[in-house]
Amino acid sequence: MFARGNLLGSGGGADGYDVGSKRQRVLDPPYYSSAASGQGSVYGGPSFAASYLGQPKSFPVVRLRGLPFNCSEADVFEFFAGLDVVDVLLVRKHGRFSGEAYVVFGTPMQVDFALQKNRQSMGRRYIEIFRSKKLEYYHAVAADVEDSKSEERLPSPSRPSRKSPEKEHLEHTGVLRLRGLPFSTSKRDIIEFFRDHGLKEENIHIVTHSDGRATGEAYVEFSSPSDSKAAMGKDKMTMGSRYVELFPSSREEATKAASKARH
Repeated sequence: MFARGNLLGSGGGADGYDVGSKRQRVLDPPYYSSAASGQGSVYGGPSFAASYLGQPKSFPVVRLRGLPFNCSEADVFEFFAGLDVVDVLLVRKHGRFSGEAYVVFGTPMQVDFALQKNRQSMGRRYIEIFRSKKLEYYHAVAADVEDSKSEERLPSPSRPSRKSPEKEHLEHTGVLRLRGLPFSTSKRDIIEFFRDHGLKEENIHIVTHSDGRATGEAYVEFSSPSDSKAAMGKDKMTMGSRYVELFPSSREEATKAASKARH
């Protein structure tokens, strides 16, 4: 048997991409003063970067089209595994994902590598990739902020329903899975999110990829199944600008996710 509080492992700090702060750096040019350093990517070695020295710096952004409608930022990071992804912006219209996204890379040369993945699949969908421009990305960020504000101004009946009939009938074991977390989420953020439930850091595991990047998911152990069921009232509430989805889970699923992150 696992000791309560320790079954989720000791990992899970905010070791993943801090997308919020990185996006702000992107919006405060020049953001890649060392763009030709080539660090942080298997594609970005000095021999590649040298060919870009002395050339005008282009803004390293692409636009993706045809993404699955259940796509997350973590899925896009996985799609471009090996490239230095600085920011992923999923385009939403009226609170719904449009199937498009903007991806900013660490160096202009990586756009060329990204374009080589044009028409490759994510799940069952073929993804189209296009060169984009800084202004298009800026407009998308501004629209995303405005759309988030509009959602906040909506009267409560117009907000996404927090009750899911499918979830209500699932068995509770005291463990919840969180999906859609900002990549910068820390354990303290999750404790604050569930501030009425007296969580401790050892009750929380933030799932990461094997290289330490956050996946946007976490597992949280509550004191009892009834407590985790009560916590489902936070389903689809926001953390930052993101709607967080909650799902009843189990110790086995949480342990499996922790083990997978270590490999």
